[in-house]
Amino acid sequence: MSSYQRDGLLLFVGIGVLLIVASTIGWLLKRRMKSPNSVIDNLNKRINAWWVMVAIFAIAIFLGKFAVIILFFIASGIALREFLTLTPITRYDYWPLLFAYFIVLPLQYILVAVSWYELFCIFIPIYGFLFLAILAAITGSAHNFLARIAEVQWGLMITVYSISFIPALIILPIDHYQDRNLLLIAFLVFVVELSDVLQYVFGKLFGKHSISPNLSPSKTVEGFIGGIFSASLIGACLWWVTPFSFIQAGLISLMITLLGFLGGLVMSAIKRDRGVKDWGRLISGHGGVLDRLDSICFAAPIFFHVVRYYWV
Repeated sequence: MSSYQRDGLLLFVGIGVLLIVASTIGWLLKRRMKSPNSVIDNLNKRINAWWVMVAIFAIAIFLGKFAVIILFFIASGIALREFLTLTPITRYDYWPLLFAYFIVLPLQYILVAVSWYELFCIFIPIYGFLFLAILAAITGSAHNFLARIAEVQWGLMITVYSISFIPALIILPIDHYQDRNLLLIAFLVFVVELSDVLQYVFGKLFGKHSISPNLSPSKTVEGFIGGIFSASLIGACLWWVTPFSFIQAGLISLMITLLGFLGGLVMSAIKRDRGVKDWGRLISGHGGVLDRLDSICFAAPIFFHVVRYYWV
């Protein structure tokens, strides 16, 4: 067994132990309740969904590069659909939507798969941005033109461009870290998602002061502080799966957890603007795929470039 496989196995065994503890706590809480409790039921749904998500992610990590790229390609496709489902669509949007789904989405991940960094970094912000506007203009309708095209462009930036930087970590030629880049993906996803979970837990246990009641009433100052700093500390303790030192891993974990929190706040603002609580219903207890990836959407591109500029 290679060091990469050993470290990956150790990491996911640790995650499995955390889930076992969480499942046990959820089961005990449910047993203690004499009547149905919606909070406990929702907690157990979330834990059960985490088992499934972790299993899928772990399988992709151990299958290798192309399995991870395919996994996030599928996730981007579902997330893009969830995003655009909440936007008003007219018959004039037919060609821009076809272009987004069947050309931009697959081509972005093909560029990642072939390690064409120079093009996948600018493909959506430049070529996708311009051609979506051109296709929308060709339809001949000026009704709500700017809003219509901006919504599709935003959807592509958030759900395809940003998410594609997660598997793009595979292509980075990091010194003394050959064939271990998949662990860097696991580190990013685990720390950001753990921060979300810990913010939820600390908020439920100690939360009293809402950070932004109009955007996300469930986000509290106590949850924010407890979740961010505990996840950053755990991230620092995972330095051994990264090319970072203990201090570097802690600082980078702090950066991506803060970005994840702010990203979640932005996505909450969009949901409130659309009058919905969740992006979808695919994941029991969590909402949609985009509800689970909203934090990573904002953390992944910055994390990618920080690693590329300082460790490559």
